[in-house]
Amino acid sequence: MDVSIDFMRRIARAAAAETLPRFRNQGAVVNKQAESFDPVTEADREAERAIRALIAAEYPDHGILGEEHGSENISSRHVWVIDPIDGTRAFISGLPVWGTLVGLTVDGDAIAGLMSQPFTGELFYANASGSHYEGPGGPRKLATRKTTELAKATLFTTTPALYRGEARNRYDEFEKQVQLARYGTDCYAFAMVAAGSVDIVADPGLKPYDIVALIPIIEKAGGVVTTFEGGPAEKGGDILAAATPELHAAAMAALRG
Repeated sequence: MDVSIDFMRRIARAAAAETLPRFRNQGAVVNKQAESFDPVTEADREAERAIRALIAAEYPDHGILGEEHGSENISSRHVWVIDPIDGTRAFISGLPVWGTLVGLTVDGDAIAGLMSQPFTGELFYANASGSHYEGPGGPRKLATRKTTELAKATLFTTTPALYRGEARNRYDEFEKQVQLARYGTDCYAFAMVAAGSVDIVADPGLKPYDIVALIPIIEKAGGVVTTFEGGPAEKGGDILAAATPELHAAAMAALRG
């Protein structure tokens, strides 16, 4: 099936109506985990509620998996995967690198998705027509860079602190091989791979709602997204995205040691 850009824009607008008024507004933050800091805000919950209502009205037989409000009907062939605010830590810090992620899987494969950043007025999306951008500078089709060598690549990861034990040693050696390494930006870094500004994103421990929407945006722009072992990324895990198949293979080899 295809997902119309009109429906994607409606999702983005509905989410923005809940997130933007609360951004930089010092709202209440709840920690979801006692042993660490995993924040959630009213904006997260209300944005997901609005997105779920749109999907239920448009596709009542489809399943939904959301970060904040759980799952329903996920035995369906069609399942929407929602992260209302990917980058809640950035959101509560006033940094505009968070985004709303909504992706659609069919029989487990991600076939369409969007990343909306309403504060900057940007929408990255993929459907049957390819991978696209709408925002400052005007609409355009997205395409990854043609980088094939680690020595010429720009790498993003959320933070090296997420790598534990031997995995941290491998990551540190990997980072030494690239031209530029930067940290943070959550979903925005993945969108920049599709946009041709970043070459590699390596992020361990992702959930399905962190990555499903971004898979088709990157793949339809020419990139590759898998786990560190080369498997499908739709179920989350340690995720590697790269601008070209050659660069992806080089990065995967480096991360595996």
